[in-house]
Amino acid sequence: MEACSGAHHWARKLRAMGLDARLIAANFVSPYRMEGKGGKNDMTDAAAICEAASRPSMRFVPIKTCEQQGVMSLHRVREGLKEERTACINRIRGVLAEYGLVFGQSPKRLRAVLADVIEDASNEMPARARLVVQRAFDHWRELDEHLHWCDQQVGQHVRASPEAKRAAKVIGIGELGASAVTASVGDFKQFTSGAQFGAWLGIVPRQNSTGGKASLGRITKRGDDYLRTLLIQGAKSAVMSAGKRDDPISRWLAQLVVRVGWQKACVAMANKNARILWAVMTREQGFDPQHVSVKPAAKQPAPAPAPQLCAA
Repeated sequence: MEACSGAHHWARKLRAMGLDARLIAANFVSPYRMEGKGGKNDMTDAAAICEAASRPSMRFVPIKTCEQQGVMSLHRVREGLKEERTACINRIRGVLAEYGLVFGQSPKRLRAVLADVIEDASNEMPARARLVVQRAFDHWRELDEHLHWCDQQVGQHVRASPEAKRAAKVIGIGELGASAVTASVGDFKQFTSGAQFGAWLGIVPRQNSTGGKASLGRITKRGDDYLRTLLIQGAKSAVMSAGKRDDPISRWLAQLVVRVGWQKACVAMANKNARILWAVMTREQGFDPQHVSVKPAAKQPAPAPAPQLCAA
């Protein structure tokens, strides 16, 4: 089946009946549609899915368990609450700006003065506008309570999951990233290497290579946007605090910022964290910031057999 809304539920039901249900990402199906973009319908989609599934190199979407989907629903609701809170704050700023009341961009600054602004009779806000701002301010505080509850649930998931505990100790991951990665990926052993896991997340450079000449561009941005965002945001905090630590990764980060700039260093750190996560989860070992990876030695060719001497 094509991976879409409800696909994981039906895949679990079909596997319970003894069928080999598999999910294919939509971007892997569309190239096999013979009619192209202008001929999309149920029949051509079904034919494209069958054609794509028959390819020996096709990569399938892992079927999530009910517990994994429950944790991911928590993250989705939390992201929606964040967007709603941002919209609420912007609405409050828009109303205040109509009466010449403009404050700093930080939500903390606005919250600190908002109650006094509503009660201040010297400004030109009418009574109806004060009621509107007060109601929006109450909604803002209610959203903060909902977000705090979501953060508590994420913390409980991390404390109850040994895999999430190990992931949370990686520099730049934290509880939120550890909870999302472990719930979304599930079995990290489905990837053959950390590089493949990074490519699945879309934080590797695009390639336009030919004739033996490598040409790398921006990151591919494939895979889950939410996981990639969490990795890059966590990498930004790691880069900003790299000067306060003395582990090999932090020293590498400090040198990288000087050499390629702050933004590229953040993306490089996110890619490194993806590889570290894969190693930590597949080997079931805790993260060691002082660990120095050693490249395995190349295999030496087997010695040629000695010539056999024939007796006279």
